[in-house]
Amino acid sequence: MTGPMIPPALDKEIHHPTRLAVAAFLSGCAEAEFGAVRDYCGVSDSVMSKTVTALEKAGYVSVRKGYLGKRPRTWISLTLTGRQRLASHLAALEEIAGTARRAGAEGAAPDT
Repeated sequence: MTGPMIPPALDKEIHHPTRLAVAAFLSGCAEAEFGAVRDYCGVSDSVMSKTVTALEKAGYVSVRKGYLGKRPRTWISLTLTGRQRLASHLAALEEIAGTARRAGAEGAAPDT
């Protein structure tokens, strides 16, 4: 059996499920309209706004405001830093899962 697990560095800025969902959604596109991301995440405008603000403060997303016709719109995009941190966070999650699977396989009782 292996020694105790040394946890990899999870990113505290995107560890929360809503922040992670926003970052993952944005990783699949150049930018997205606020409402589309909100609807995908299934959260309120308020929760989405707070999430975007936190990610923007961390430098993980950029926000662009403008108009579509006469209607104000907000577009969000994942920055290069955000893309890198998301990739690192996902790699850390994979490492945790892989280590746990291996430890479980090594420590599992044989079938009787």
